[in-house]
Formats: sequence, C-alpha cells, structure tokens
Amino acid sequence: MTVTLHVCITCRAGQPVREGEITPGARLHRAILAGVPEDVHVVPVECLSACSQGCSVALSAPGRWSYVYGRLSDVNAPDVIAGAAAYAAAPDGIVPWRSRPEIFRKQSLARIPPITILPEPAE
Repeated sequence: MTVTLHVCITCRAGQPVREGEITPGARLHRAILAGVPEDVHVVPVECLSACSQGCSVALSAPGRWSYVYGRLSDVNAPDVIAGAAAYAAAPDGIVPWRSRPEIFRKQSLARIPPITILPEPAE
C-alpha cells in the first residue's frame, strides 16, 4: 500500500533564513526525495504547525494510525526514509517499537488513530 509522507518545506528550525536561501525544511524534503521507496508518496506542505519543534514530517494512510515527528533535519533523511518504509510495510501503521528508527522512537510529536466511519443513523 502506498503511504503519504508530508514534509514541512517552510520550516526554518528556529534559524534565520535570508532571502533566496533554502529553508531547513526544504533541505529535508530534498534529502528525503533522494532515496524514498516506491510505496512512499512524498508531499511537500507549507506548514505542519509544529514550528517550535523544528522540522517535521507526518506519515499517514487510509485505515492506519498517523504520526507526526519533529526535531528533524536533512541529516535525518535516511532514518525518515527507513521509518516511512517500515510504516508502509505495517498493515495497521503500527511499527514495532524496536523496528523503528531511533528518531521515530524519541521524536514523535503525535499519534493519531485511524478515522472510523460511523454508519448512518436509521430513520
């Protein structure tokens, strides 16, 4: 199953960014694109609202738990890619603790349950 990895490209990671310079979030996005597996669809986003937590990414797929990870940089791209691949391989989105890259164990900002569609009420 294809999963979505959202990457905040506007993140400044608390650093001043001069006109024309690439943001730390955009550097992370570029580094991830260099090695992302086929079953991971990378989507750049303007903001994940985790600005005080440095660069962030979110993993999601229909019927699976979703996650937001922060305090990342382009140096973490290989671990983000490995974590996204493990997430894609997990049928419910829950990757066993010891199978997660260390940054995914320590830098999780949120875990969001799958959306449950309730049946329409009977009239």
